[in-house]
Amino acid sequence: MSYPCEEITLFPLYSSQAAAGILCYIGAYVFITYDDYDHFFEDIYTFIPAMVIIAAGTLLFLIGFIGCCATIRESRCGLVTFSAVLLLVFATEVVVVVLGYIYRAKVEAEVDRSIQKVYNEYKGSNTDAPSRAIDYVQRQLHCCGIHNYSDWMNTHWFIESKNNSVPVSCCKPGITNCTGTLLRPEDLYPEGCEVLVVKKLKDIMLYVIMAALTFAALQMLGLLCACVVLCRRGHDPAYELLINTGLDT
Repeated sequence: MSYPCEEITLFPLYSSQAAAGILCYIGAYVFITYDDYDHFFEDIYTFIPAMVIIAAGTLLFLIGFIGCCATIRESRCGLVTFSAVLLLVFATEVVVVVLGYIYRAKVEAEVDRSIQKVYNEYKGSNTDAPSRAIDYVQRQLHCCGIHNYSDWMNTHWFIESKNNSVPVSCCKPGITNCTGTLLRPEDLYPEGCEVLVVKKLKDIMLYVIMAALTFAALQMLGLLCACVVLCRRGHDPAYELLINTGLDT
């Protein structure tokens, strides 16, 4: 036998299960995406918001079962535990938002400090990690060089190769027989990669911040519903009798 209060209270709890899965997905997406660009920044603490949001999602998923069972059975101990953990998850998401803003502001400085070093380590080999990272970024973001394709002229790879060309990953799609030669600059991406890498990383961090804010609001709804059940159980004898009668039948 179900009652309106139970159904209303269970809705945000079921939503918490879905939210937990989405949080873990967002955290994993951010972590994997940052892994593609990790050569362009050296601050490992930039990964903290992604790791925290995965941990929060996992904890929320596990505690969601406790919340559902406690709400159905009207267990005061279970609801108190659920509310305490939900409050912890809420605090964690607030931390994610704060860290997100801090590290989002640091992305530009980190990329600016590291990108020249990465380009100087380019060897043009698929077995070389910096080379793979640069080729991947140039193809994915449709860019060439740090500020433009002329930046390649100052790299060790360009000087040693002596072929007056940039990597073929600078070639625009659809251009046939593009070798990256500087004699045909119209075949190359005109925009540099630094600005686009910074924009990409900032956008990803913004997704984390928005997701954390959205689901923090959802956690407050779940916490409020749990508190409503606790208050009604403690102050409404008729409600207590109704629930006990429903459980007995």
